[in-house]
Amino acid sequence: MKLSIIIPTLNEAEVLSETFDRLKKEGDTEIIVVDGGSRDQSVEIARKYSDKVYIVPPGRAGQMNFGARQADGDILLFLHADSVPDEGGIQKAIASFSDPTVVGGAFQLQFNTQRFALRLIARFANIRTRMTRVPYGDQGLFILKRTFESLGGFPEVPIMEDVLMAIKMKQSGKIRLLREKIVTSARRWEKEGLFRTTIQNRLLMIGFGLGVSPVKLAEFRRSRHEMKR
Repeated sequence: MKLSIIIPTLNEAEVLSETFDRLKKEGDTEIIVVDGGSRDQSVEIARKYSDKVYIVPPGRAGQMNFGARQADGDILLFLHADSVPDEGGIQKAIASFSDPTVVGGAFQLQFNTQRFALRLIARFANIRTRMTRVPYGDQGLFILKRTFESLGGFPEVPIMEDVLMAIKMKQSGKIRLLREKIVTSARRWEKEGLFRTTIQNRLLMIGFGLGVSPVKLAEFRRSRHEMKR
């Protein structure tokens, strides 16, 4: 089976080269970059590594859905621009589908830092995922393309598109949670503050669980960012 990697970008120039350099170790894998109108050098950098680079209106769900339509692979792996699976992880993702009941899966979360607090946050995130079988987007969601299409792709909402997609995956079959890790940047946590980011994420998930719409949740997150400025 062939796997296609889809990376949505928006002003990710500072991390893209490192991401691509690490992905090259996985061999000849199709990489699709869908940019949402970056004002930095994201597109130029991506074009040095991939001949499938597209510019579309911003919105991560829409960008990922567009990328999925361009993919030639049987399996789709959605990666954040600053997240890369451990070496060999992509092959383990492909091997997951030797079980015909598996529709998709994700990796174990790990931040690219030794800070104790972030290691603890990652550990709790992995425990939560094992308990709920609902991984988040920063864990690298992978799914059979035919299943992705049958589920209608990512809901095109401003936030929580990854959680909604994972819930649909769970409802359609088995979710395989790999032991292999995906290493993601701690930059957002370090920039916005560990405590602030943790509390904001918890409030968003509580609101989501109570049925607050993704549009309202996005407005809440935006207002928190404006308050900080």
